[in-house]
Amino acid sequence: MCGYHLFLTYVSGQVQNKAVAYATHNGQLNEVQRQRYLDSVWRAPVLGPLTYQQVRESQLGLGLDLKGGMHVTLEVSPVEIVRAMAGNSKEPAFNKALALAQERQKTNSGTSFTTLFYQAYQETAPGKQLAPLFANSVNKDRKIDRSSSDSKVLAAINKEEEDAIGRSFDILRKRVDKFGVNQPNIQRVKGTGRIQVELPGVDNPDRVRKLLQGQAKLDFYEVWNQQDFAPYLIQLDKTLTDKEKATAAAPATAAKATTAAAGDSSSLAAQLAKKTPASQAKADSSKTPQGGALTRYFTMPGSLGVNLRDTARVNQLLRSAEARAIMPPNLVLLYDAKPKELNKQSFIRLIAVKKDRTGNTAAPLTGEVVSDARMDYDQGGRPEVSMSMNPSGAKKWQRMTAANIGKQVAVVLDDVVYSDPVVQSEISGGNTQISGSYTIEDAQDLAQVLKAGKLPAPTRIVEEAVVGPSLGREAINQGLYSSLAGLLIIMVFMTVYYGRAGLVADAALLFNMFLILGVLAQFQTALTLPGIAGLILVIASSVDANVLIFERIREELDHGHSLHDAVNAGYSRAFSAIFDSNVTTMLIAIILGFFGTGPVQSFAVTLGIGVLTSFLSAVYVSRLIIEALIKGKTTSSISFSTFLSRNLFQNVNFDIVGKRKIAYAFSSIVIIIGFVLMYIQGGPNLGVDFKGGRAYVVDFNKAVVSSQVADAVRPAFQGAGLEVKQYGADNRMRITTSYLAEDETQAADKKVEAALNQGLTKFAADAPAIKSTSKVGATIADDIKRTSFLSLALT
Repeated sequence: MCGYHLFLTYVSGQVQNKAVAYATHNGQLNEVQRQRYLDSVWRAPVLGPLTYQQVRESQLGLGLDLKGGMHVTLEVSPVEIVRAMAGNSKEPAFNKALALAQERQKTNSGTSFTTLFYQAYQETAPGKQLAPLFANSVNKDRKIDRSSSDSKVLAAINKEEEDAIGRSFDILRKRVDKFGVNQPNIQRVKGTGRIQVELPGVDNPDRVRKLLQGQAKLDFYEVWNQQDFAPYLIQLDKTLTDKEKATAAAPATAAKATTAAAGDSSSLAAQLAKKTPASQAKADSSKTPQGGALTRYFTMPGSLGVNLRDTARVNQLLRSAEARAIMPPNLVLLYDAKPKELNKQSFIRLIAVKKDRTGNTAAPLTGEVVSDARMDYDQGGRPEVSMSMNPSGAKKWQRMTAANIGKQVAVVLDDVVYSDPVVQSEISGGNTQISGSYTIEDAQDLAQVLKAGKLPAPTRIVEEAVVGPSLGREAINQGLYSSLAGLLIIMVFMTVYYGRAGLVADAALLFNMFLILGVLAQFQTALTLPGIAGLILVIASSVDANVLIFERIREELDHGHSLHDAVNAGYSRAFSAIFDSNVTTMLIAIILGFFGTGPVQSFAVTLGIGVLTSFLSAVYVSRLIIEALIKGKTTSSISFSTFLSRNLFQNVNFDIVGKRKIAYAFSSIVIIIGFVLMYIQGGPNLGVDFKGGRAYVVDFNKAVVSSQVADAVRPAFQGAGLEVKQYGADNRMRITTSYLAEDETQAADKKVEAALNQGLTKFAADAPAIKSTSKVGATIADDIKRTSFLSLALT
């Protein structure tokens, strides 16, 4: 299995190399074309029946610190949820309690915000209950009235916060798909209200921050009739086709490389009119594309839709200058939320909604009017969604449904259509049942979407890291060179010191590396710089086991035992020491993996896997090889020493136990001096991970002195904490500051970066350029500090 996954990694690399070759012109890489190429083969077979998507999912991935990109940790703001549930109460004690809870959370990240708020409210309003604050129309469906107990109110707040995190996760997952990056990763952080997002190859961090932190926008729109919007698409298709024919003499475009299956007709009108059953639809991406420049992509059987892999090209056509000129200003084609699998291909519908492209005209109805939404069952026991609106929304909804009887109305969240039901009759009172071919999961998802506009749940970035692609490539090279250098040195040492037995240890070591990388690929664990550090540590520990075994074998041989007996005794007597050392290392890896975050977890995972594989390779694999070499042979068939090491350390006697008191005294003195110095300087010198702040990696075009850079930027940071260190090269500096560390807003990020650039103006002639940025918020820093101390105590 390890070989299988590593081979898939090789195949994936070949596909990516082809994408780079395709998109490189005159030595310049066109990132858009590269991405388009990868999109085109995403669901195409690249290894037998395996598609590129399946290969990528099984390959050994690289972390963002090795390939460049953006890592973001977002936190759903519970303050706004509590404030909204309280009807935006202006009561001084309530707002003071919110502010206190928000401040205390920075140093008590392990305690839930709801608990901190309740504690603060008891301080600011002793003896008062929460029910009068939360007994309002917002919480009517939660059955909270003025007599409700505090525990019931707190339970409702906790449930709403958990629901808000789930909604935010689903919304962010949809938004992440819009960035057009390969292998984006989004996951919830267990036990917290945080969501981690990793976006490889991002070239516009500001856009990412804006989209990720934006509040969900839920709207209701009318839907165009097919016969009304078809003429515009026909005209657009003709215009784009004429343009394509006019440039036919030019080199083949990416549109031909990424095209989907051919339609049966070149006429868009016929394409829209036909209703081909899915069972009869044929789609073969190898066929020559037919139809117009736009119609060739409308290949979804029975509906207006496109192959999922062609969405990037379709988006480009629909956003072209020709489309803007031809399409009405209130006609926008939006995608359905869920693709459909037909004939082993993924298609996604396009829905034409009556939305103002300029954004000057608001939607007829927005999500703020939704008071509740939940999954229910109709009279036939089929899942449906029950939605209720507030009085003002109910009136608008009645007018909207009355004007669209027999027509569709689209439920749109962040420009994605989650439902487009047909209006059966005018709906009054604001209570609506949305039915269709829903599964229970579909109905639950739609209910969550409808709730997205009900309560504000903005997300804020509490941790961020941006690694430039050039810095990522350098990290790969440095990690590769350091790993190979360490591996080579150890292999040479083992061969020189132990002879042919050392070669056996080297073979076991290479097998161990093969197992580690293969297991990482199987578990879809990305290899990061801390992971490489763990890998190098595993190399050393793996060889250490062989050293113990070989030394025991040499001792047995010196005592006159036969080669077979010496090998058996060496492995059996060294086993307990090797096993004990691996168990203790594994315990440390488990503790670090369980309590650690980010880089620490990556190190722990690699270390844990390495401990298991190194134990297997050192104790069993090397023994199999040695026993195969000595089977039926004499002592001379394999050596455990060379002429350089044979008499080395023969008559050396270190009285370690006898000198233990001296060692104790020396160690105690060093430790005491360290604590005294730490006390003198005001405590431990904590990095940005433990106290919060921002860090920047800055490149200069020539060598600079770190102290001079620090003197230049210190005034710009207004005396805040500052640390400037050389980072890998004498022309690269890592600048860390606690300036505005408590402010986690995007405005503060820009202000700190502007201050840095202002300070670096003294080095303008050296062309300073920011290659990487990172931010750790106060709550994240407190989490890291708490878990680190806990891990240290447990180990």
